[in-house]
Amino acid sequence: MGAAADRIPVVRGLPVLGSVAELARDPGALFVRAYLEHGPVFRVRALNRTLTVLAGPELGRWMGSREGRSCLRSREVWQGLVDEYGATRTLTGLDGPEHRRLREVMRRGYSREALHGRLDELVAITDRCLERDWVPGTAVPVVAAFQYLVTSQLGALLTGRAPVEYVADIRTTILYILNTLVTKQRPTVLLRRREYRRAKARVAELGRTMIRDFRARPPAEAERRTLVDDIMDAHDRDPSLVAENDLVLALTGPYVAGLDTVANTLGCLVHAVLAHPDVLRRVRAEADALFAGGPVTEASIADLSAISGAVQEAMRLYPIAVAQPRVADRDFDYAGHRIREGEPVYCAVTVPHFLPEFFPDPLAFDIDRYGDDRREHAAPGAYAPFGKGPHTCLGKGIADVQMTLTAARLFHRLDLALDPPGSVLRRRAAPTPGPTAGFRLRVTGVRRPPLDRRPGDPG
Repeated sequence: MGAAADRIPVVRGLPVLGSVAELARDPGALFVRAYLEHGPVFRVRALNRTLTVLAGPELGRWMGSREGRSCLRSREVWQGLVDEYGATRTLTGLDGPEHRRLREVMRRGYSREALHGRLDELVAITDRCLERDWVPGTAVPVVAAFQYLVTSQLGALLTGRAPVEYVADIRTTILYILNTLVTKQRPTVLLRRREYRRAKARVAELGRTMIRDFRARPPAEAERRTLVDDIMDAHDRDPSLVAENDLVLALTGPYVAGLDTVANTLGCLVHAVLAHPDVLRRVRAEADALFAGGPVTEASIADLSAISGAVQEAMRLYPIAVAQPRVADRDFDYAGHRIREGEPVYCAVTVPHFLPEFFPDPLAFDIDRYGDDRREHAAPGAYAPFGKGPHTCLGKGIADVQMTLTAARLFHRLDLALDPPGSVLRRRAAPTPGPTAGFRLRVTGVRRPPLDRRPGDPG
């Protein structure tokens, strides 16, 4: 079987540099092109690194199977983060029974259950952020505005605290850690920079403050429990599962996991909707009907076919988790090729997002792909915006609600325009794919005023 490993095709690239420019610009497009040319297993060279990539519609099913779970591990991918914080473990770096136990501790706090009965709070928080950053007559820096909004939402609803004063620090910490310790696209010497050391210290300070706040208050009532309550209670019950030195990573996890991912997806979504006037009309009509119908409920959100379709289509066209990095836990065969134990592997689960056999005219923004009459995303292996396998994003349920309701409120409240008109969305690939910092929208008017202040409004 050793010869099979030697026959894994290598994507053509430049001498010495390999495909480093394509990886930096648009790794998803590179993986799609390579899959179409070479099939489900190929290698990509980037300077002195060679990445083994698995791709294709069968990949998601295989990752979730017993075989796939036994072949891949995550520890090395995240060990640099664990060591950097002096921690013992982090959820993303665990596999097997330990991962399942810790995932169960955090499941409720990251799920749609955490929003039960609190959707009006989410609307109130969104209104406050729109009033702060989305001022009529101004050009809004979209990514920064959504980062503030997402941190406010996640803080209030998942941890009971909206640490908006830490947004820049969280963002800087994510940038450095993902680029140097996880994807290894930058040298670790960058971690010596004062900018990073200050930001990391501030995030650690946020975690310690959350611990002190938890210890200082009485136990939360069942319906007001947050992820913080679940993590701290698990630590008190079983310090071997959630150790003292793991608390900062676990408690600040929602901000690290959600800040870039949700903010970047919302930015792409808003640009796509504004670039398609027919979609904009449908989204506005649906949003107006939602907020004219009384308090927002889980049932009323479920009826938002146009807005939900826009969210799903934004996640398809602009996936955040383009590929899931793993390490081979043992020698194994995949699609006729031998992968060796210890070999870094990239699982490019979003390649099928751009295959016409699953999504006809795959580069078109088509919000009707997900309705009952088409259900293009339901084909096995076709759709994986939250990853696949045992490490599928734990917060996917809450992210769906968060993005759907935020988009509805934004288009209900404000008239927006691309700035300049007709501008093309420019994206960057690192540390997570998303719009560039220069992406702006102009607020041309107010369609509806905010509702009366509600509980949960951070203002």
